Amino acid sequence: MFRQISTKMSLPKLVRLPSVRLLCSTHHQLLLPSIAPLTVPRRTLIQSEYRRPGQPKEDKFPWQKINFNFSKGLEGIKKHFTLLKNEFSDRWVGPEGKPILEHMLEQNRVIWEFRGPESFDQWTLSSDREIGGQSEVYLKLGRNNNTCFLYGTLSSTPPRDGETRYSGYCSMRSKQPLASFDRKKHYDWSSFNTMHLRLRGDGRPWMINIATETYFSHQKDDIYSYFLYTRGGPYWQDIKIPFSKFFLTHRGRIQDDQHPLWLDKINTIGFTLGDKADGPFQLEIDYIGVCKDYAHTEEFAYEMNKRNPEV
Repeated sequence: MFRQISTKMSLPKLVRLPSVRLLCSTHHQLLLPSIAPLTVPRRTLIQSEYRRPGQPKEDKFPWQKINFNFSKGLEGIKKHFTLLKNEFSDRWVGPEGKPILEHMLEQNRVIWEFRGPESFDQWTLSSDREIGGQSEVYLKLGRNNNTCFLYGTLSSTPPRDGETRYSGYCSMRSKQPLASFDRKKHYDWSSFNTMHLRLRGDGRPWMINIATETYFSHQKDDIYSYFLYTRGGPYWQDIKIPFSKFFLTHRGRIQDDQHPLWLDKINTIGFTLGDKADGPFQLEIDYIGVCKDYAHTEEFAYEMNKRNPEV
């Protein structure tokens, strides 16, 4: 009796176990392959490189863009070792190769001046022709080879690529200063509080853009801007703009979270024209410098949103 009951009880177990295995194998073969593999993006949208509308994508690896040239390599080695030698020698003289007393008492400094064709090596031009627009911008020396003459034609007609809706800009921007072996070098203007320019234009408004070194990758497109209004005519303008007047923008959009300009790590400065007034333009620049205005005591001209406001 006991054996029969044990046989009847063990029989269903022998029959059910293969069925369970069969269902498990069937579920493993039918359901798992139907699940799509997870796709992980390489970068987020805000951290990806900005590509202008209408510009084709470059599917090249970084090493494919390098031009291997033996003679060019020797010139580069000679150039970088010369810069390295100057860096070591300047440290013995003082900050930036100036005596320490002169550096402490310095109140004015000319950063860029145009006294020959070699001064254009520090600047680059761009316009909406890069995205298929019709604007033109050129750069040449002014009269007596002592000024920079920026001129061209502005056109707000968008390209017919089906993507771009707005167009019409021309800009001039300084290059990133580099130390030996292509290390980034920054301008330190922490001892000054005002930008000093001597120029004359045709009455158009220009935007002055200052780019600083950032700590995070999503801040690489942050730019501090301020509008410059030229009065036109043959007379020169001595313009002083406090650094406290520059406001923070990101890809052309003014940010709600504003903070003062970081003067110890300045990378580039640029001039942009985009006033939607089609026609010729011109801007002549004598020099661009910085100065210390003791009468200006303002730290920042705009409201800063505090996350934890003081009571």
